[in-house]
Amino acid sequence: MESLISPKYQMKLIENIENALWAQFQTSKYYNVEKYIEKWQNWEDRYDGNYHIGHTPHFNITKQGNSDNIDLKSTLHNIDGETLLKIAIDLGVDTPDFIPSIPTFRNEIKSNYQTASAIFEKAFKSIESDPSVAVGLANSALESIIKEIMKDDRINTKIKKGDTLYALVCAILKEFSLFPNSKMPEEIKTIGSSLIAACQSIERLRSEKTEFHGKTEDDYIVSDSLYVYFIVNTLTTVGLFLNSFYKRKYPILATVNETKIDDGGLPF
Repeated sequence: MESLISPKYQMKLIENIENALWAQFQTSKYYNVEKYIEKWQNWEDRYDGNYHIGHTPHFNITKQGNSDNIDLKSTLHNIDGETLLKIAIDLGVDTPDFIPSIPTFRNEIKSNYQTASAIFEKAFKSIESDPSVAVGLANSALESIIKEIMKDDRINTKIKKGDTLYALVCAILKEFSLFPNSKMPEEIKTIGSSLIAACQSIERLRSEKTEFHGKTEDDYIVSDSLYVYFIVNTLTTVGLFLNSFYKRKYPILATVNETKIDDGGLPF
């Protein structure tokens, strides 16, 4: 992954991580920031040819001149791109250039889909540390959003309590008149079919290629975080589309305060 994170992007990421870290701790800032960074150090035995250099970390913590306080900016520049990305995700720092749909999706669902938002936050933070969990939770977040939309009294299509992602997507596309049928232009029908196929594949990945169900040593498990970024971006893109379409098709009706105001008999 390191080769996929450009120096230009790392520079911006470092700036955002630095700001997030100083805001993270309200007391003993230098001490807590340094202890947090220490937890990202991987210690390994290193050799120069046959000469044992020693048990050293894969990046060094730099101190300020004439002080024992951490020089956070210099320390972050010592850290490889992959670890920087993991730190950003752990701190909840948006990474729009690497996982583009996620920041928009997180902001969009925060207010109206609180359960889905909480599930997705856990998925987001698990992308690097536990890919299987990230796939499963992202799948669940999209299921939760669709279920919330389908609870709208103006929606006629009914779903079953145990419906999973594939059935839910089919149901909401039927409600939106986007389910593939013979009356559609071929291009639109293809897009609808592809959306259903994508969600079905993600659901199968969750069931068959993660640790959510019992597996044997011979079973393939999704473990490469790059695949997970691809899967999560796909889910967020679908979620953003469905939510936007829902808001246009079924706009929220404003509540009008009908309390009568005494005008004192004035004619105007």
